[in-house]
Amino acid sequence: MTITVRPATVFDDVKAMVGPKNPESNVCWCLSYRIPAKLNGELRGPQRGEFVRALCAETPAPGVLAYDGDEVVGWAAVAPRANTTFARNRKIPHVDDLEAWSLWCIRTRPGHRGQGISHALIEGAVQFAKANGAPVIEGYPVDNQGRKVDQTMAYVGTRSMFEKAGFEKAADTDSVSGGIPRVVMRLDLR
Repeated sequence: MTITVRPATVFDDVKAMVGPKNPESNVCWCLSYRIPAKLNGELRGPQRGEFVRALCAETPAPGVLAYDGDEVVGWAAVAPRANTTFARNRKIPHVDDLEAWSLWCIRTRPGHRGQGISHALIEGAVQFAKANGAPVIEGYPVDNQGRKVDQTMAYVGTRSMFEKAGFEKAADTDSVSGGIPRVVMRLDLR
């Protein structure tokens, strides 16, 4: 298996990774941290997908996708922190005044887990942020210290995943995911 990671410009592939089976559903579409809470609450059913379709046409794309050949097998949301709700998040601190990019969602398609796709997505997100001028990239994974992470909350990643990609712990947070504390992990891209 050879995994390639590319900017998320193909809406149907993003839909395959984060969209609902039922288009009327009000699932996340990976918008919860991307847009203000009021807008997130107003977008209903198919409107959510159409919003993401528009994001896929923007530069930079809303994240990166991992492919095994032509099959999409993973997604990572990455964007300038200033363009996300992390810009105002009181539980996840700002480390400094650098214009950091945030990597907040890592998803691997069922049937493809345990094959290193999450690691490829993190590396792809790093390269994507760097190519778009990011001086630093940060993630907000759980510091699970080897404990099992609930599958529904695993999208934030683990501290060890980020450490394997060269990130270092920059700060503790007041945020938890699945009952496990989250930390700020950073990688300087300068």
